[in-house]
Amino acid sequence: MGLRGFGSVARKSLQDEIDAKPTLQPPWKKPNLKRLQRVIAFLQFLPITKGKREGKTLKLLPNQRAFITDLYGRPEGKEVKLGVLSEPRGNGKTGLIAGLVLCHLLGPESEPRGACYSAGIDRQQASLIFDEMEAIIQAVPEFAVRCNIQRFRKAIEVIEGDGVGSKYEALSADGRRAHGLAPSFWAYDELAQAKDRTLLDNLQTAMGKRNRSLGVIISTQASSDIHPLSEIIDDGMKGNDNSVVVHLTTAPVDADPFDHEVIRRVNPAMGIFLDEGDIFAEAERARRMPSFESAFRNLRLNQRISPHARDLLFTLEAWGEGDGAVDESIFTDGRPVYGGLDLSACIDLTALVLCAEDDDGIVHFKSFAWTPDANLEERQSYDRAPYDVWIRQGHLAAVPGAAIDYGFVAVELGTLSGSMNLTQINYDRWSIKSLQQALARYGVSVPLEPFGQGYASMAPAINELEKLVAAKLIRHGGNPLLRWCFSNAIAVKDPAGNRKLDKSKPYGRIDAAVAAVMAIGAMKCQEEVPADVASMIA
Repeated sequence: MGLRGFGSVARKSLQDEIDAKPTLQPPWKKPNLKRLQRVIAFLQFLPITKGKREGKTLKLLPNQRAFITDLYGRPEGKEVKLGVLSEPRGNGKTGLIAGLVLCHLLGPESEPRGACYSAGIDRQQASLIFDEMEAIIQAVPEFAVRCNIQRFRKAIEVIEGDGVGSKYEALSADGRRAHGLAPSFWAYDELAQAKDRTLLDNLQTAMGKRNRSLGVIISTQASSDIHPLSEIIDDGMKGNDNSVVVHLTTAPVDADPFDHEVIRRVNPAMGIFLDEGDIFAEAERARRMPSFESAFRNLRLNQRISPHARDLLFTLEAWGEGDGAVDESIFTDGRPVYGGLDLSACIDLTALVLCAEDDDGIVHFKSFAWTPDANLEERQSYDRAPYDVWIRQGHLAAVPGAAIDYGFVAVELGTLSGSMNLTQINYDRWSIKSLQQALARYGVSVPLEPFGQGYASMAPAINELEKLVAAKLIRHGGNPLLRWCFSNAIAVKDPAGNRKLDKSKPYGRIDAAVAAVMAIGAMKCQEEVPADVASMIA
């Protein structure tokens, strides 16, 4: 079945209609055009099928034209393989993605038997691009007669003309995982909302099956630095890979999020097809009701901000000031080394964070973490964390079995005590007996001190860490697991204003963040433990 039930009779009628019109050369087929010029000509030929500009042809916004220029304007042999356009919601990404897919499916970028895909977080999201492509094809008889659309499968096949034999399909992260494909072009819509990177990885690794393949991601920013989109943006902005192009439109973190000029600067479609009044009304609502602020800043200003940003201990930008290299020598030169140990549950993360202060008053952190290797894939999917990557990078140790054997922790503590002046390691009073038994079994003696997890104990240590971060007196080497734990932790208050750490969401972990706070408590604070309590936990 073809377009809207078109069979051979209907298709012949459509072809007769085309033949009756004066023959006009498509603008992208004019002689002597370069690759970039052909792509722009094709995109700006396409009709707009909905919204305030319905019935007109697509006109690239300046930021879109700049992105397209970077994608297709390079000389042969230096082509882009991955392009990322990250900007606030509502600036025409659906139409642009649909146009690019069509360009590679049946336009100037097409090839015989090409394979084009649009990807979304679920079938509904993936269908948005298909629906837009279908509407464009229906509006252009020259396209309609060349295509066979299979609405149920969200698929399109080119049956004649440029790109003959090429196929398009909408993929979703919650369905087919793109195994065995060989894309000539793919586009991922709103990657920031994806819970894992499986579909993304499958699309990227399949690109090598073609002589020339291009992937495009168009999305608002994710809220977390460890999200695959954030990692791609951060690496691309550093210029580490010439085959990757990143265009990021975002409001500065220190900008007034409710200032109309700030909002206008990051929303290029303002006043064209994005209604100013609606956006400014959203800004005013976010100003009045703080619970809406994070979503507004993420979606309308494209800032990388957690939904719980107002409750975080400090901004992740402030924490990032400590990304500089850790001075390993100060941990082994005889000066005091302090630590925090969060044993957590046996099936979660156990974290040890050590800290030492250099001669300039900068506190350096060394982090260790353990997790069971059983069901690792399932747990990293639930926690939305790349445990497997951190294991390869050495930030996390996978312990054999379904639960953590604290013997591994005991042995590590013994090794550390042989090279460092371990002065005090604070630990959570919960679940300490198993570790004490392991320490005794391996003959390890370390200066462990109990540390309460309530407001009275945690508040002074949190205050001291906050001061260090604000003064830029920390170094943690950009440890991604430690940063992730702090991004999951919020500071909750008691009626007196004292604070302790708590999880911001049901998934994710905060164990390393808790361990870091306890380490600062050992270094900067002295907790008085009642004698009766001390006797019980000895």
